[in-house]
Amino acid sequence: MTKVIGVRFRTAGKIYFFSPGKYEIKKGDHVIVETARGVEYGTVVAAPKEVEDDQVIKPLKAVLRTASTKDDEQEKTNREKEKEAFKVCLEKIKKHNLDMKLIDAEYTFDNNKILFYFTADGRIDFRELVKDLAAVFKTRIELRQIGVRDETKIIGGYGICGRPLCCHSYLSDFVPVSIKMAKEQSLSLNPTKISGVCGRLMCCLKNEEDVYEELNRKMPGVGDFCKAKDGLEGEVSSVNILRQTVKILVDVDDEKEVHEYKLEELESIRKKQKKRNNNGKKNSQEDEEMKELEALEKKEKQEGKSKLGDN
Repeated sequence: MTKVIGVRFRTAGKIYFFSPGKYEIKKGDHVIVETARGVEYGTVVAAPKEVEDDQVIKPLKAVLRTASTKDDEQEKTNREKEKEAFKVCLEKIKKHNLDMKLIDAEYTFDNNKILFYFTADGRIDFRELVKDLAAVFKTRIELRQIGVRDETKIIGGYGICGRPLCCHSYLSDFVPVSIKMAKEQSLSLNPTKISGVCGRLMCCLKNEEDVYEELNRKMPGVGDFCKAKDGLEGEVSSVNILRQTVKILVDVDDEKEVHEYKLEELESIRKKQKKRNNNGKKNSQEDEEMKELEALEKKEKQEGKSKLGDN
């Protein structure tokens, strides 16, 4: 077992393990640590605890020191300097007429490097831009191209639920999201309704996926043919996944009626045959929406993991 603390370097950022060493550290403290980017100022989000040795990437670096008042002031000064660096970089981008969108500027704690995060549709030749920035700031410059999900994670905002975006408030890592998850939860497959402000499929589709998979395991679908234990049978008109109930259109005395049954009250389920229109093709609107969703899913896979966590 190894004793570690969990440290973050940005809001909702990835958590990294460090050894507390000789220091008495508690959750909420600020610490100075050495990372691949240099000396950094981080916030302790996980109090000291014992973890299995195989969960730790060796060698485990120790905390250099707990942050002093001077360190806190240095961090505050860096945040102010980042605003000026952002403005300068914008001017240089305009000067070189580069087709890129600047998202954020970030100083390492020791001012050994400035990172500029940007988005662009393709590859950008920013060598001249880097030279200009290095001449102005007299330090190492790194330009890092990120995806639109990372952009949203940095900037933040509110989702259609009215709450702060998951990626900006608590979600450390992006999870793969698929169209299958929306289908599993019986959500509209209209891209505008299941896409987040970043233009990709909403991360929250993953939140309840496991529960819906379990609940859907024995449930019929709309259009399936079911027979209830009371002897009535008919086509499923609607389902309530969370309540585990189905509504069936049945014939009673030569009239159509809708009866609601609990899942355990069904005797048999026969899956419906997939229907096609007269041309043997899907509805054109549904087809277009599906193509758009597949394109979003493909873009998400191409962007891959977050580019913000390389410490």
